[in-house]
Amino acid sequence: MIRDQILEGMDFSRDVDDEEMLERIDKGIIYGCRKEQLSLDEKIQLRKELFYSIRKLDVLQLLVDDPGITEIMVNGVDHIFIEKNGRLYRHEMKFESLQKLEDVIQQIVSKCNRVVNEASPIVDARLENGSRVNVVLSPVALNGPILTIRRFPDNPITINKLISIGSIKKELAEYLQTLVKAGYNIFISGGTGSGKTTFLNALSDSIPEDERVITIEDNAELQINHVPNIVRMETRNSNVEGCKPITIRDLIKSSLRMRPDRIVVGEVRGDECVDMLQAMNTGHISMSTGHANTARDMLSRLETMFLMGMDLPLAAVRGQIASGIDIIVQLGRLRDKSRKVLEVCELTGRTVPMTGEIEIRTLYKFYETGTDETGKIIGEWRCENELENVSKLEAAGLGLKSDSL
Repeated sequence: MIRDQILEGMDFSRDVDDEEMLERIDKGIIYGCRKEQLSLDEKIQLRKELFYSIRKLDVLQLLVDDPGITEIMVNGVDHIFIEKNGRLYRHEMKFESLQKLEDVIQQIVSKCNRVVNEASPIVDARLENGSRVNVVLSPVALNGPILTIRRFPDNPITINKLISIGSIKKELAEYLQTLVKAGYNIFISGGTGSGKTTFLNALSDSIPEDERVITIEDNAELQINHVPNIVRMETRNSNVEGCKPITIRDLIKSSLRMRPDRIVVGEVRGDECVDMLQAMNTGHISMSTGHANTARDMLSRLETMFLMGMDLPLAAVRGQIASGIDIIVQLGRLRDKSRKVLEVCELTGRTVPMTGEIEIRTLYKFYETGTDETGKIIGEWRCENELENVSKLEAAGLGLKSDSL
């Protein structure tokens, strides 16, 4: 009732800042609750809920502001689930109406220049804090509007943080940081929720500050703050106004004319693989991620994605991949819900004579050694092979410590 009264008394022909809105809410609470016996704490809570309902994401705002929540899943008006500490829980909150949920969805997508409606019922977007958003509306979603928010930490997770939580060993982290500084083309592979974007962001901290870096993403999530000469680009969907879509492939082509020292592609899913590999093979240092369960599976997926964009003999495709990518870092999510670097592999640039497959050598691998009293997996990273291609290290004047971890 108070919210409706506030909205009815507003002049929508001009902008109303947050301070003025809070003043209107305070007056509304004083007038609307004059017959109610509310405590100060209850009035403060009501003030916050009214502000979130009018200006923010309604009941979702408290969840978005909770640093312990990593995923928010809204299945229609009445069903909200969250992921916290690696486990799923059903939340008691719900939207008061279908209209309110749809208003929140439109508020989210409009802020990043996206459109979602019955004609275009699926969209990817992001929140102002960089959280990833996916929306599916009817008629595709049968049980109401579906809203999924992947929440990222307010402060980017660094390599030191990953070391402290056991996702990677310090020596292996320093090993990979050296490869980044030397300009090796690194591809991060892993399943859904394995932490690929987080790891790419942490590894990007090792990019030298004097380089010109271009990031290309579906939704801007990377936070490379230490490089002053950085260009951040984001794709655009087509819409009813006639705007043409701008794809990752378009952005990669454009980035090659922008004098990049390094190109960071958030994720490769389709025919943009062609342009990324061509960039890698023409002297542009690149980093990217992709979905796969093993490093070998990632190579098979890259072959398939390349063929989606260009019709070439498989041998030629494999040659492009083998000469373009230097290192594959395989991530995984273990049964105790922890995320770890499972394997670091080198592509030698050769193919296996009998099968024609790309030759891949494991440099480091994670081995389980048991569990502790809380059920957390214990293990160690072991050196399997020495890095064969050291030409970029020598050119950069860097060395590696490749003793057993």
